[in-house]
Amino acid sequence: MMNTNVTNFRKDIYKMLENTIKYNEPLNINTKDGNAVVISESDYRGLMETVYLTSIPGMRDKLIEGKNTPLSECVSEDEVEW
Repeated sequence: MMNTNVTNFRKDIYKMLENTIKYNEPLNINTKDGNAVVISESDYRGLMETVYLTSIPGMRDKLIEGKNTPLSECVSEDEVEW
């Protein structure tokens, strides 16, 4: 995570935001009243999707089970009925 103070952020806002977007590197901005974190939209969407999925009862366990299933036990994509 990149760290900066609000004064330096103001001076170089474009470059700092560009790095956050391009490299998905969060930016911590320090102010006298506290800190703020800037993340890319794709990271934000990923976080929101994770929050949503884990809010569904039983979904967390299903995701962990799927993650731990060996590839040899998985059904091929063309066999899945949507």
